[in-house]
Amino acid sequence: MQTINYIKHLILVCILVFVFASCNDWLAVDMEDGMLEDKLFESNEGFQSALNGVYNRLNENYASTLTMTVLDVMAQYYDVRQNSDHLFHVYANYEFSEPSFENTSDNLWMRQYSQIANLNTLLAHIDSENSAIKEIYYPFIKGEALGLRAFLHFDLMRIYGPIYSVDTENEICIPYQETDSKEIQPLLPAKEVMGKIIRDLNDAADLLKEDPIRTEGVMAEDSKDLNETNDFRYRQYRLNFYAVKALLARVYLWIGDRNNALLVCKELIAENEEKLIFPWTSRTDIVNSTSPDLLFSTEVIFGLYNTSRVNLFNSYFKNTTTINNALVFKGERLNDASSKLPYYFSDETDYRRGANFWSEETLEQMTSTGNTSQPSICFHKYADVSGAIKPYRYMIPLIRMSEIYLIAAECSDDFTESIAYINKVRNNRNCVNIELQSSDTEETIRQYITSEFMREVIGEGQLYFYYKRLAMEEILSGTEFSEEGWTESMYLQYYEWPLPKIETDQRVN
Repeated sequence: MQTINYIKHLILVCILVFVFASCNDWLAVDMEDGMLEDKLFESNEGFQSALNGVYNRLNENYASTLTMTVLDVMAQYYDVRQNSDHLFHVYANYEFSEPSFENTSDNLWMRQYSQIANLNTLLAHIDSENSAIKEIYYPFIKGEALGLRAFLHFDLMRIYGPIYSVDTENEICIPYQETDSKEIQPLLPAKEVMGKIIRDLNDAADLLKEDPIRTEGVMAEDSKDLNETNDFRYRQYRLNFYAVKALLARVYLWIGDRNNALLVCKELIAENEEKLIFPWTSRTDIVNSTSPDLLFSTEVIFGLYNTSRVNLFNSYFKNTTTINNALVFKGERLNDASSKLPYYFSDETDYRRGANFWSEETLEQMTSTGNTSQPSICFHKYADVSGAIKPYRYMIPLIRMSEIYLIAAECSDDFTESIAYINKVRNNRNCVNIELQSSDTEETIRQYITSEFMREVIGEGQLYFYYKRLAMEEILSGTEFSEEGWTESMYLQYYEWPLPKIETDQRVN
């Protein structure tokens, strides 16, 4: 890969003193040119700095492109498609050959494989003779690095790989970079890539089985013991044991292994219900008038820490942004039948439909012929939190507990059990129970799951992948309202991005 050729596998980092006084400092260590990699890995702190640099740089792709903007636009959440002047118009219309789309794809590919290269360099050093890693840190640094390598490859697979099935599993798709070699790696069949992802995740889970999150919880605050560092705290912002297991459930479901996906989900649910590591967010926190927890942050298994999150919100979601930049739901009033919101959230008591989440706004746009305006419904999930600093102020969720319940619901062959898992999510969103009907079919259950999943992951980049996995040819629209509701056709080729030019060009040459 060209990325590997660009990188000298250096993770050239200024080794920082690793005494983290706060979560902000702890996650702010980025990889900067400064000294050779061999020097970096001469100390335990160097390994920590290198891994923290990977976590920090996840924001390059996941703070926007792979969460709240590009992928969610492609899932047709927002009112974009009919506005040819919109910043995200090419994504809403799947114009893969447009220069802006190609540039996004090139950058995404290069950044992902750059991070994978950094992880492989770390992994090469951690098991080297006379490694400087301390014994207590070894399973965490290596386990998280393996888990992150699988995580990054899996999303590349979900973007550039085929709609996975027995008919497509042998299609050549992406490389799986698992060494620190700078040689161009071969493009592998989808099945082989997925096998390597599962291998890395299982190895990571084994290394992380003693993760303190299993006994102490997420520990989303600094240690009060002056003799204790924060190295093993803030576990929601690390690829912790539960996050690795949740990824395994996603991966098994992607390849159609429902039995293993259900087994992993049941284990996660049972342990979480016993220990309440990721408790359901309380009504009090959700409807709080000054600092509402619109992320349902206590339920987030793994998320980004991004101090610039408010800038993303201001650019794309705030009522002061312009029509051509805004990511909004179509409609004039929150409860009008012609607006998308009440169609999307059919239960009026649903917390996710509440006033904290949405507002009626009129957005302005300057044009050469004068100002124009557009009534819109703005989304506040990522608005800044006022008042006291909250643990979720800088969080962008990547995996959440409700997804585990919905995966379990999809994988169970028992309709009663499936409905119970769905209702567990609905109950904690203040929605009425779904009653199992004698006429219910597997398709009915899937529709229930699809509706809940869409509501749960707005702004998190997961709906596009959900549609792709199920090869859905009719999806909810961001712009089209008809007698059938907010629906539109989806062509299957729109689910598979072409390999980026940065990759294809260097293979030709």
